[in-house]
Amino acid sequence: MTGSEIMANKAYRFRIYPNKEQKVLLAKTFGCVRLVYNRFLDRKIQQYKENKKTVTYNMCAREMTEMKKTEQYVFLKEVDSIALQQSLRHLDMAFQNFFNQPGTGFPKFKAKKAGKDRYTTVCVNGNINVQGGCIKLPKLGQVKLEQHRSIPDNYILKSVTVSRTSGGQYYVSILFEYEATVSEAKPQRFLGLDYSMPELYIDSNGNEPEYPRYYRQAEKKLKREQRKLSHMEKGSNNRNKQRIRLARLHEKVRNQRRDFLHKQSRQIANAYDCVCIEDLDMRAMAKSLNFGKSVSDNGWGMFVTFLKYKLEDQGKKLVKVDRFFASSQICSHCGYVNRETRDLSVREWDCPQCGSHHDRDVNAAINIRNEGMRIALA
Repeated sequence: MTGSEIMANKAYRFRIYPNKEQKVLLAKTFGCVRLVYNRFLDRKIQQYKENKKTVTYNMCAREMTEMKKTEQYVFLKEVDSIALQQSLRHLDMAFQNFFNQPGTGFPKFKAKKAGKDRYTTVCVNGNINVQGGCIKLPKLGQVKLEQHRSIPDNYILKSVTVSRTSGGQYYVSILFEYEATVSEAKPQRFLGLDYSMPELYIDSNGNEPEYPRYYRQAEKKLKREQRKLSHMEKGSNNRNKQRIRLARLHEKVRNQRRDFLHKQSRQIANAYDCVCIEDLDMRAMAKSLNFGKSVSDNGWGMFVTFLKYKLEDQGKKLVKVDRFFASSQICSHCGYVNRETRDLSVREWDCPQCGSHHDRDVNAAINIRNEGMRIALA
């Protein structure tokens, strides 16, 4: 086992409770950040159409400084200037990703009603700190914070992202930098996971997490509240109240799912050195008309993301087996390939060669573990 010193980042997400004046200023900041992003996105597009030249971040920053001096945009001085600069940086990064990373879409204009209100500000000269159940933010001052976990003393605060959900709740995501020692562990304890739509996964030990299927539980109530919303007059106060009520129901389902997936991934990451899974195309599966809701409900992609970073923090591995690997057709005892199991209705089968009896999903998980073990130790 070898150890190496690295500078790592970790983000903590806390709920905040701004007062009325702070909510007004937050709403103004969200709007100004959106305005700056959209204005300079249009500026870049028009400049490129005219003479095929780009507008750099520094050029945009200088123009924004001049904008603040005009009577039309003097209100930009009322909000955090660093948040406006970060909006320009995000725009510049979006263009770089579009040109340098294949498959990345062209930057889009931010819609006011998209329900994604957020801005990022950077810690400079102690303008942001967390102390006494509050967080100090530029222009806002002290904001009440629900701090559900302690922050180590050696963590250095780098930036804060303030967001507002569709249900009207406010959160801060605080990014810290710290020096970490990552020891690469030699894999000894292996686990294979086979994707299961109703139960999230079945592992190579025959265990399944008994996923509660939170969306399916709340689906009837969600449909009822959605019908109420559709019958209300657009622009009315009652419709806005109902929209918030529905959004909070969706947020509850999302939070329940995230909490379950975090706990499951933590248990696995602590117990095993190497976890082996199939490299599935979840987007294609979610688009299916037959079981798209069920795929989205169990959150396999989110679970894999959580599991990956939790394993890497401990110097462990997540190994992805090729999606075309015939995990369900191979006998995990003797290696015989049974083509009849391509029929998904075959849930149990006996190996014609060695006579072993197999549960389809457990056998697949064992084969995924064995193949992942071969890849990890190669």
